[in-house]
Amino acid sequence: MWATHLVDLHMAEGAEIAADGIPLHYGDLGAEYAAALQQVVLMDRSHEGRLEVWGADGAPLLQRISTNDMLNMAVDEGRPTVFTNPNGRILDRVTVYNRCDHLLLLTEPGRGAAVLQYLQRNIFFKDDVRLVDLSASTSLFALHGPDASRLAAALGATLPEDRLAGAKVHLEGAAVYAARRTPLSGGHYALIVPTQAGPQVWQRLRQQGAAFGLRLAGSLTYNVLRIRAGRPGVGRELSLDYIPLEAGLWDEVSFHKGCYTGQEIIARMESRGRLAKVMVRLELSAAVEAPASLFVDGRDVGTLTSSVVTPDGQSLGIGFVKMPLAQPGTALRVGDGAATGRILDLAGAPPPRADL
Repeated sequence: MWATHLVDLHMAEGAEIAADGIPLHYGDLGAEYAAALQQVVLMDRSHEGRLEVWGADGAPLLQRISTNDMLNMAVDEGRPTVFTNPNGRILDRVTVYNRCDHLLLLTEPGRGAAVLQYLQRNIFFKDDVRLVDLSASTSLFALHGPDASRLAAALGATLPEDRLAGAKVHLEGAAVYAARRTPLSGGHYALIVPTQAGPQVWQRLRQQGAAFGLRLAGSLTYNVLRIRAGRPGVGRELSLDYIPLEAGLWDEVSFHKGCYTGQEIIARMESRGRLAKVMVRLELSAAVEAPASLFVDGRDVGTLTSSVVTPDGQSLGIGFVKMPLAQPGTALRVGDGAATGRILDLAGAPPPRADL
């Protein structure tokens, strides 16, 4: 797992540590949340898997088993893609970076081993593919917030703002890969750091980030940012209950590539121009534990899949509702109690056509 000295460093900063070695918080959730919205926060996200795919057949492997086009990526370009089952249901989501001679895959939290096993099961006998799990040899640190891009640039990672991309930088004598990812609040950067250099790089980020108002933050703040942004989460919205289009992952699906696992179902849903249900962001009148049913006029119209009370007192959620009701301002009753909800907007990327 992760180096003990890095966990000790977190604890010395007042962190409460979860069973997976990741800080839950650093004692002041309100300050963490405010910094994530207004400046920049630094998080240890080493429970997000890091895999390398080597060999001439690596990209073709991903091309035939995932939703996005993996064959035309520029060097250091990043591209998210989704693994689906034959029925088009979500298995996992990864972000892939073209490192020129190999591919780097960043997974959702706790899904590194599962993605590795899934890839291994789909390698054909004569495929030139070699998989490397980086979880023991690296740590993953993340920067979130409006000033994340400025701090990344100060560290030597000047990356384009209009797309996902990565670059190698040197920090504290170590080769670090800095990758721009889909943002939750302002910018979002992942730093893949050799394990032995983890504490030194962490301290460097703290020191250099001080000029930008950087604070340390844990996974509880990450979860608030995720739900606030309408980002699907593992076991909640990223599950076998939904297809990528329902979960707002339109920008992670190519409709011009060849066949892949689940392609027939996903293409059919797109060509019909109408989904049965879609993912929405919700404002709630009170705290409600997810999952919970959503009702309109006594009719069950969907499911609250994620919910949170923010440090400043807002109750927010993500849910799926029937397509005709997915309009901003639609009022719903939530669960069996007196709580109500209001749809803020569709979550995720918009469909490419106005009739969808």
